[in-house]
Amino acid sequence: DIPVFVVRGNHDAASQITRSLSLPDNVRDLSAQEPETVVLDELGIAIHGQGFPERAVTANLAQGYPDPIGGLINIGLLHTALDGREGHEPYAPCSLSELINRGYDYWALGHVHRGELVHEAGPWVVFPGNLQGRHAQEVGPKGCTLVSFHDGTIQKVKHCTIDVLRWCRTVVSCADARTPADV
Repeated sequence: DIPVFVVRGNHDAASQITRSLSLPDNVRDLSAQEPETVVLDELGIAIHGQGFPERAVTANLAQGYPDPIGGLINIGLLHTALDGREGHEPYAPCSLSELINRGYDYWALGHVHRGELVHEAGPWVVFPGNLQGRHAQEVGPKGCTLVSFHDGTIQKVKHCTIDVLRWCRTVVSCADARTPADV
């Protein structure tokens, strides 16, 4: 019974395959054609977002996002590399100042698989990262970001580690090994 909102990115852009997938009833796949806003009156939240219509989006999608809706907590969902992140293609580039000046309360960013708190409050800008490391290059704890709010204000933003398998790097000295079995 938790509403889920999705903006597709480079790995799951709108395509023949993704169009044929059925999502659970509680999941809303936001438009890949233009920014879309969903208002959850019972929670006092407006969610704004746009997915990728194709794998490689090089346009600044944030420019087309609508103005915030007064009296609501405004959340932006955006798959982006911002102004660049090492090891990530520069998809849907935009600037941090552009997001800050949009007037939203919170930006949930996708594309970067490592969690990063980019900006604290006024607004929060967060790459929550992956829920689970996908391969040996995605080391360390993975999880989600829990955002708590009260009376129309975000009170707390907390990373929650929920991964069930963790990739890590370790150094093993082979200095005293004489055979492969010793290693």
